[in-house]
Amino acid sequence: MAASTGPVPETAGGPDRAEGAGRAPARRGAEPGRIRLALTRHWYAWAMTTPVIVVVGVLVGWPLARGVYLSLTDATEANIGRTIGVNVIPATYKFVGLDNYLSILSSGLFWERLGWTVVWTAVCVGLHYGIGLALAMMLHRKVRGRSVYRVLLILPWAIPGFVSAFIWRYLFNSDFGVINAMLKAAGFGAVGWLDDPFTAKIAVIAVNVWLGVPFMMVALLGGLQSIPAELYEAAEVDGATPWQRFRHITVPGLRSVSSTVVLLGTIWTFNMFPIIYLITKGGPGHSSEILVTYAFREAFTGVRDYSGSATWGVLILALLVVLATVYRRALRRQGEVW
Repeated sequence: MAASTGPVPETAGGPDRAEGAGRAPARRGAEPGRIRLALTRHWYAWAMTTPVIVVVGVLVGWPLARGVYLSLTDATEANIGRTIGVNVIPATYKFVGLDNYLSILSSGLFWERLGWTVVWTAVCVGLHYGIGLALAMMLHRKVRGRSVYRVLLILPWAIPGFVSAFIWRYLFNSDFGVINAMLKAAGFGAVGWLDDPFTAKIAVIAVNVWLGVPFMMVALLGGLQSIPAELYEAAEVDGATPWQRFRHITVPGLRSVSSTVVLLGTIWTFNMFPIIYLITKGGPGHSSEILVTYAFREAFTGVRDYSGSATWGVLILALLVVLATVYRRALRRQGEVW
């Protein structure tokens, strides 16, 4: 029986598509899942990071979950469970739902503290970035003794925060402070820096700026060093002014670094507990108290209100999460991939 030598019928799309259609199911079946593939290829990285993830989960995840739970109760020092010697006192606090959140958000105290916290954060971060950028641009130039200047300007960052706070508290002392002594020597009167609400706010802002500028300076200096020098040379040859070079080369070149350090600076300053607490203790009259110091006061002074403090903490976390989310979306609209 003779075999047919006629043309072989092709499927729609030609022989390539027919072959591809026959192979596709085999490829899909043989290809492992994305998670399995990641674990297979990067098992060493997962093995190295797993202990860190576990430790962070225990040290951060559990307290966070416990804090969220306490914020939904009426737990205080009087009704929390505790053990005294051989006597075990059971907890008697109750679940109250969102009552704590409604009570805090409907009070003027929260909005007053939030307003000052926003002002404190915006002023400090703005001065951090502005002064840090100016110093970074100065140190980026070739000047004699540049390494010495860098070391001296980094010193405030190297000193522990609580040590700096105690030093500055002494400097601002109304009777024996060095700042008032200098004012008297110059013919001015002494200023009660920590006795007046306005001057107390200026004092804590000045201390926080002194502490935060070195970080901004180092980060922005690294960003400046990553900008190719050829861009400045070409712009100078084309007749660009210093302001035009700064606006069209420096600012765009620092955009990725700036976006990161501004977000980090905002989070750190928003939660800057030691400066406020150690210098003014929130005073005078709680005028310089920010959200985080008030949450601490609720939990550890007087009749300890654990549920109220936890509620303040959850609200602070929610505000920072919203801020970070909005900030990232704004950066993505401008073309940043971070």
